[in-house]
Amino acid sequence: MKLATARLAHRTAAVRVEGDTLVELPFSDVGALLATPGWQAAAGQDGPAQAADGVRFAPVVPAPSKVVCVGLNYRNHIQEMGRDLPEHPTLFSKFADCLVGATDDVVRPPETTEFDWEVELAAVIGPPDAAPVRRADEEAAAAAIAGFTILNDVTCRDWQFRTREWLQGKNWDSTTPLGPWLVTPDEVGSVRPALKVTCTVDGVVMQSDTTADLLFDPVDLVRYVSTMVRLNPGDVIATGTPGGVGHARKPPLYLAGGEVLVTEIEGIGRLKNHVVADVTA
Repeated sequence: MKLATARLAHRTAAVRVEGDTLVELPFSDVGALLATPGWQAAAGQDGPAQAADGVRFAPVVPAPSKVVCVGLNYRNHIQEMGRDLPEHPTLFSKFADCLVGATDDVVRPPETTEFDWEVELAAVIGPPDAAPVRRADEEAAAAAIAGFTILNDVTCRDWQFRTREWLQGKNWDSTTPLGPWLVTPDEVGSVRPALKVTCTVDGVVMQSDTTADLLFDPVDLVRYVSTMVRLNPGDVIATGTPGGVGHARKPPLYLAGGEVLVTEIEGIGRLKNHVVADVTA
């Protein structure tokens, strides 16, 4: 099953994606759907249908209570950044204000000169009973994953590395595409899927790898994060990025503005975002 948050006239709505058709569901967005006990049955009900062509998608969960991100989680990316393999996940958070939709502009702030791309598989929380997930064992962690989506953790590297903490490089307004839809685990074969991930800039492949290279997989991450804090329906865990980021290239390469950023994951879909200057600055 594929679920998305569609932008309709003056509102958003959760929709089920069936090929080229969208079936509207009685929820304002996918986050509201996942907060409903028995959401899988609710997601399968009939509703008004329309062609998907021309419909724009909001972030698949527009306002998650938290976005937890994992740094240094692909072995090859850890190596290109000159780090040792970590014993525990390296975590940071994002705010919902960072999120944009599948074809929205990514806004490059004037305060950075090191604007970088990071393709990521993202797990979306949605246990069948819609209850918060806390201290999950492996079985509960697997059951808590409603599905997967795509995130590009576009980063201001110069701000990220001002200090040892990364939050200030990761939380710029309207920089993080999330979508285009949520794909349930049965569509990709597992809650630990091995999927090809790619990121291109103006048609040039910058990142290409498989999620089989993850050091900590989605189930591991739900277990680990839920030990610390409850995970609510609609929360997002971004699982990290593979090698090929601009910051690690010699010489480094960054987004200057005007580029087309395409982020794809096999079996899920693609994001296509233009990088534009922040006109509010």
